[in-house]
Amino acid sequence: MTLRANQLAGLAAAIAEVRSLTGPADVLLYRFFRQRHAIGKADRALITDGVYAYLRRRLSLEAQVGSADPHRLALAVAVRELGHSIRELGSVVSPTDAQWLAEFKARGSIELAPAVAADLPDWLWARLGEVLGDTERSALARAWQAPAPLDLRVNSMKMTRDGARAALASSGIDATPTAYSPLGLRVAARTALAQHPLFTDGTIEIQDEGSQLVGYLVAPKRTDMVADFCAGAGGKTLLLGALMRSHGRLYAFDVVEKRLANLKPRLARSGLSNVHPQLISSGRDAKIKRLAAKLDRVLVDAPCTGFGTLRRNPDLKWRHTAAAVTELAQKQRTIVANAATLVKPGGRLVYATCSVLPEENDDVVAAFLATHPGFAAGDAAAELARAGIALDTGPFLRLYPHRHGCDGFFAAILERRE
Repeated sequence: MTLRANQLAGLAAAIAEVRSLTGPADVLLYRFFRQRHAIGKADRALITDGVYAYLRRRLSLEAQVGSADPHRLALAVAVRELGHSIRELGSVVSPTDAQWLAEFKARGSIELAPAVAADLPDWLWARLGEVLGDTERSALARAWQAPAPLDLRVNSMKMTRDGARAALASSGIDATPTAYSPLGLRVAARTALAQHPLFTDGTIEIQDEGSQLVGYLVAPKRTDMVADFCAGAGGKTLLLGALMRSHGRLYAFDVVEKRLANLKPRLARSGLSNVHPQLISSGRDAKIKRLAAKLDRVLVDAPCTGFGTLRRNPDLKWRHTAAAVTELAQKQRTIVANAATLVKPGGRLVYATCSVLPEENDDVVAAFLATHPGFAAGDAAAELARAGIALDTGPFLRLYPHRHGCDGFFAAILERRE
């Protein structure tokens, strides 16, 4: 499809708006479009794709363009990331821009510093090298430079995965089973699902495969009392409720009312009756204390850098600093300690993040076990095997986009022995 001049101008204006990163990219884009009601749905989708492509490739794009000029960046994104040809753009750009584009393409790839070529801040590039080594670091960085596929979770309370796949196919949507999650479907092409009958009736939810696998580590039974300690908008909560077949009791705790408000329509669509959203003031809220040592399963999907999700949230790598990692790690240690008070003897706590850094993962678990001798680490691979999932990343679940095709996740099973 030919790119129009107004689309190119809109992309340049959106890059200028988002480049400051004064807030999350999705919030800044929402504000940008809200102030420009005349931009239609299709144009919004194109501009959004362009902005996220820019954020994924920000350093290398700006180095190759030679400036941070939003107009020139929009031209470069259109050609290098969105696949538009210079000949196609020739009818919608000025002669000066057409000449610049020809020179830009003729230059080809210029030699870039490794972190710039990887589109990562220097500190994160260096840290990943220490954690993963050069080869794995490079593979992960390349994976982060590409957009993520669209993963769906089938609500097993309403339909089988095969049934949902067939229903999607009948409406022209090609979805393939995910490699690991028994409930996952993957849609490679950009697809609008908000008005699809399977979405509006709660048969499918948008949820990354890695996020789904975390729920299988919790492994709740139908009669269990369970808590999703940092429920957010409730993606994992709804999975846990379905695994419990809407039996037992499932608390969805969060300290932000807006997040729980976002859960409500999803919960209504899901058909679950065992989920109880609870707003708490902190991890030591009276609602938490009343449930001390009473729960069979507790999931802590802790606030984190989100670096495992950089394919879909590329602004995070520019917004977080090394100091932020340290601050988050301290918060994570406090949260998991508070959540542990809910677990009864013989119960289980699952600590999870969508980060790939040991400061937020292994180090938090090690610190917890050192100060909570009544808990012991379980075996994530064995738990997945019990669910019929052939995935062994060791005692802890470690997922990476370049290895597993899903977002980066970490999860540890912590069993209370006494």
